[in-house]
Amino acid sequence: MNPVLHATLPVIMNERLARDTYRLRLATPDLARAIRPGQFVMLRPAHGTDPLLGRPFALYDTMLDAQGEPTAVDIVYLVVGKATGLLAELKAGDEVSAWGPLGNGFPTLSNVEAVGLVAGGIGQTPFLAYVRQLLGTRGYGGRPAQKGAEHVLLCYGVRSADLAAGVEDFRAAGAEVHLASDDGSLGFHGFVTQLLERHAPPTHLLGCGPEPMLRALIQLARSWSVPCHVSLETPMACGVGICFSCVTAVQTADGMDYRRVCMEGPVFDSGCLAWEPESKV
Repeated sequence: MNPVLHATLPVIMNERLARDTYRLRLATPDLARAIRPGQFVMLRPAHGTDPLLGRPFALYDTMLDAQGEPTAVDIVYLVVGKATGLLAELKAGDEVSAWGPLGNGFPTLSNVEAVGLVAGGIGQTPFLAYVRQLLGTRGYGGRPAQKGAEHVLLCYGVRSADLAAGVEDFRAAGAEVHLASDDGSLGFHGFVTQLLERHAPPTHLLGCGPEPMLRALIQLARSWSVPCHVSLETPMACGVGICFSCVTAVQTADGMDYRRVCMEGPVFDSGCLAWEPESKV
């Protein structure tokens, strides 16, 4: 693993993408060179002690300079509480405290025909950089670009149309995008896993979103006999494995055990999770 950078980072841009959803761009060449799709950073306001703890945010993408060198990272976030509310107030020139890259990241795939990415709510945010990596248009974490999949399908579900964020970013990156909404205001009227069922089974599945959605995705992957990885959105306190507040139950050779989502995750092979199947959502 790369060493964890802990620094105060300047804000380049903080723009609204959808209702309560923003793209935060931070100037940080060291972090941009090191981070890989599926990894995350912890962020908190640079000044003051309220809130005291950072919050985890997935890498959305890295920005390149004119020479093709990574110079900044983009984070896309949804305003849901005090910490993200403070982030939404940041302007260019303000600062945040950040530490990362953290977590294990998405698996490196090769010679895969079709990868299905399934996102619910704000769960699309880890997938943009991964689309570029899979299609071989970008390399991350100091690794050269290498194509891993012929085709990438993104099924993205939101509660309503005004919450859909970054759709055109995914299309521009080369993904085939299909949308679902709970209220029928955008794309397929229903759950995103129901939308996925309308397509042929991909070669590999990956999901990020609310736990009920992930449970339904895992159940569908089992019925299709398709390998599946999921990125968990477990709340965290430290992000570096010290506090053990983000553990999830896993199956091991000796029975059930627990793994830290911030260290052994956030991406897990769905077959190792000690989750019971749930009804489809």
